[in-house]
Amino acid sequence: MTVIPTKTVGPIKIVSSEFVGEINAPLATFESPLWFSVNRGARVTKKALGIKAVIVQDCMTRSILLEAEDATYALQVVNNLDSHRGELEKAIAKKSNFTKLQNWHMQIVGNLLYLRFSFTTGGAAGHNMATLAAEVIEQWLLGKYPKLKYVSVSGNYCVDKKNSAVNGILGRGKYVVAEVLIPRDICEKELRATPEAIVALNIKKNLIGSIISGGVRTANAHFANMLLAFYLALGQDAANIVEGSQGFTYAEVRQKDLYFSVTLPNIIIGAVGSAKDLDFVKSNLAAIGCLKKGDANFNAKCLAITAAAVVLCGELSLLAAQTNPGELMHAHVAIERKK
Repeated sequence: MTVIPTKTVGPIKIVSSEFVGEINAPLATFESPLWFSVNRGARVTKKALGIKAVIVQDCMTRSILLEAEDATYALQVVNNLDSHRGELEKAIAKKSNFTKLQNWHMQIVGNLLYLRFSFTTGGAAGHNMATLAAEVIEQWLLGKYPKLKYVSVSGNYCVDKKNSAVNGILGRGKYVVAEVLIPRDICEKELRATPEAIVALNIKKNLIGSIISGGVRTANAHFANMLLAFYLALGQDAANIVEGSQGFTYAEVRQKDLYFSVTLPNIIIGAVGSAKDLDFVKSNLAAIGCLKKGDANFNAKCLAITAAAVVLCGELSLLAAQTNPGELMHAHVAIERKK
């Protein structure tokens, strides 16, 4: 058995339309300074009256790949698809009570037809549910249009566990924005940085630095650190931090105070499904209030919002540390040597 050190951080005060409360979040990581950093962010944001969070969009996607005799035939198939929506929904319903078709997008490359379908999947992250629903649609299309040929149930236009622009544009997972307004005195005392210094660093490091590095729809310091630790502690598919960490840190000075936010368009997370029956996962889900009996949708939203709040705390703390020469390395050395 592989054991990953796990500690709780917080309490993190969260205010959202889904729930309001203070949460102690479990983080599983080998990078021990992360616990201290997220804790500092949690302390600061609590003193600032909490983190506001909202889920903008929620979906899971799968793209199928078919081969037509030519591009004209592929386009005919796409143009006729909307008139058969009811048939597709009925076919999906026979396989799943929880998977619902939202919409679809297409790309035609030569005679290749890529169809990217978006679904809601209840309280699950929905990888398998979306794949099953896409397979149902694919088989329906092959039966309806005999000139089509099967290529793959996944055409890489989904996009699963890979960097892409399409997920940020069209959505995959839960699209969450978390934000906080930190009074100047709290910012300067607790973070040892002025709002102006944090805003300037975010522009020069996260925004311009990401542009010159060729980052794909991403401008942040270390979203992946917090997401991985949160995912491992809560039985999530850790590989989804690839697209999950593609997000944006935004900050500005508002009447001398610091407005700070993180935007994560692709948090793929679920409260039911694979690994959720493990004892430590059930215990951690219950501890943060995301194991409400009979309400998997609430539990999944609770998880996504908590994940975004954890990311905000860690991102805020790291940027503040990097405004002060030597602080980041000193903290790492002191914490890791002490351990």
